[in-house]
Amino acid sequence: MVEPDRSVPHRPGAVSLFFVAKAALFALGFWIWLLVLAVRGGDATGVHLIAATGAICTTLAAVVLGARMALQRNAALRHAELKRMLVDISWNAFAAAGNAEHAGKVVPFPSASHDGERASNRGERVSVLDRGDRNRGERGR
Repeated sequence: MVEPDRSVPHRPGAVSLFFVAKAALFALGFWIWLLVLAVRGGDATGVHLIAATGAICTTLAAVVLGARMALQRNAALRHAELKRMLVDISWNAFAAAGNAEHAGKVVPFPSASHDGERASNRGERVSVLDRGDRNRGERGR
């Protein structure tokens, strides 16, 4: 069996959308029923109360389920982006380990070096701290 190149992140899909659509359809039905009862007139009875309660509850359920589905979808996209970023960082660290000047260092981080160890030409690496010291020294003269 062949593995896919990139895994597809989990996204809430058909099942979540089914429940949102189902709740919205029930809400629409209750609202239509309540509208028909209101247009026919007459005194408010228990049927009106059931239609109003059903309309309000199913509308709220549809809104809550829709918001939950949207939040899950955004969280899944953020999680997938975070995983891609971690893979990129680890790959860059692995590549930098091959370019490290000293054995045992995984990533050559800028470090404070002594005056005698400063890079003399442009081809060598110069840490951020060394550049800052050099610039302050030239300004002070």
